[in-house]
Amino acid sequence: MASRRMRVIAGAAGGLSLASPSGTRPTTGRVREALFAALGEVGGASVLDLFAGSGALAIEALSRGADRALLVDRDRGATDVASRNLATTHFTQHARVLTCAVASLLAGAPPAEAPFDVVCCDPPYEMAMSELDIVLAGLRRPGWLVPEARVVVERGARSAASVGEPGWGDGWIVGWERRYGDTLVTVLRPTQDT
Repeated sequence: MASRRMRVIAGAAGGLSLASPSGTRPTTGRVREALFAALGEVGGASVLDLFAGSGALAIEALSRGADRALLVDRDRGATDVASRNLATTHFTQHARVLTCAVASLLAGAPPAEAPFDVVCCDPPYEMAMSELDIVLAGLRRPGWLVPEARVVVERGARSAASVGEPGWGDGWIVGWERRYGDTLVTVLRPTQDT
């Protein structure tokens, strides 16, 4: 069952309401607006939304001109809400929703929507950095990302501060990072050494 409502910020579906799954922490409108300002043009992009929840990040990208999106969440309630949100915004034809664990998806072959231009990764704030490293390593496997891909990672600002600056590991550079209340948003780019 959905709990809170939010809106698409801009683009073709701008102003339309989105449902949020109960028990989730949706990305606020303020953070989405800042994030997409930092990303710039997403027209024609293929988007991967990991830990998708309501699907708001993928839907925002589609509203701003992305071609296609794959939304992934392990929770059936969340993927049901994401599917309804895609129907509400008329993006069902441009997106696919998968109910599975993110690590399981990334352990397999890249899906038909790959390679991805933009990846949104909004895991639970309590996720350990070691688990996030596994996700990022999976994205570095051949076929998942275009060379100029941007990977957006949302984390709890307090938990990030408590463990110090993350070592994003080999293969990533920080392109942009901002804190919004208790949310830390980082845009990573893959290095070109592989």
